[in-house]
Amino acid sequence: MNKNRLEAFSDGVLAIVITIMVLELKMPEEEHFSDLLPLFPVFMSYILSFIYVGIYWNNHHHLLHSATKVNGKILWANLHLLFWLSLIPASTAWMGEHNFAKATVTVYGIVLFMSAVAFVILQTTIISLDGKKSFLAQAIGKDIKGKLSDGLYLAAIIISFFNQWISLAIYLIVALMWLIPDTRIEKKILEKQN
Repeated sequence: MNKNRLEAFSDGVLAIVITIMVLELKMPEEEHFSDLLPLFPVFMSYILSFIYVGIYWNNHHHLLHSATKVNGKILWANLHLLFWLSLIPASTAWMGEHNFAKATVTVYGIVLFMSAVAFVILQTTIISLDGKKSFLAQAIGKDIKGKLSDGLYLAAIIISFFNQWISLAIYLIVALMWLIPDTRIEKKILEKQN
């Protein structure tokens, strides 16, 4: 199967995810700046989630670019990832509308953690098809950054039962870790071209 179809479909789903998130931003009935203050939590939730979706879109692009072929297992693994990413708008809206209440921050963390797990499953499925000495396997290496992220998500989920603000800080730290472009795959692409 052509991986370009898979990438185009995934890009479409991620575009819809962002569209749904922005549609959740409701403007106040009044026209004063002070009327925007109650929307601050909703807007901050949107910014964090927009960054996360952007990170996944960027890394997903690199992941599929490195794949040499696509099979049914990869299609299902990709759908699994898209399922969890499609829950980001709902968890974002719930968290923002309830001013970062503990339960909402916990659910948001679960969605982030499961998205990360799904990404690893997709990555592993691609490597299993292309082989342990494949381009992607070499680029990923021991995936310390990915494993650290998963550990931080789990810690943040547990902490959210006691202090949601620390959990939110951890979610932000993980986002900042990935916002700095992950150049492992790009470096391997450049090495391959030279």
